[in-house]
Amino acid sequence: MRYLIDTNVFIRIIKDYDISDDIKNIFENYENTVYVSSESVKEFVHLVQNKKIKLPKEQITLDVFDLIEDKLGFVVKYVNKEHLRTLAKLALVEGHNDPSDRLIISQSLTEKMPLISSDTKFPKYRKQGLNLIVN
Repeated sequence: MRYLIDTNVFIRIIKDYDISDDIKNIFENYENTVYVSSESVKEFVHLVQNKKIKLPKEQITLDVFDLIEDKLGFVVKYVNKEHLRTLAKLALVEGHNDPSDRLIISQSLTEKMPLISSDTKFPKYRKQGLNLIVN
């Protein structure tokens, strides 16, 4: 099965912090493919460059794509035109207007992939068809 993870779960994996056993089982099942949005890559780079995230020394020297693809075994899912079309149609929900989150949600909807997230605002998108797995 295919799964998309959002930025906060991606960072939790890198920091080895607070991933539920159910989510770890998804990641460890070789029949599953786990995707990281290119939007999450952008957010991650921004956070590292602005020193909002401190990485272990062995990860600092890794290129972000080496980290995602080689070390973690995940695949980068690049934003495309169809994802942006879904974003344009995605209704705003009260209390949530993060453009990166909304783009990642749009990717999940377009690709019909469950989205794994710890974000407490994401369940509000279930009414719009989001298949959400909460960490």
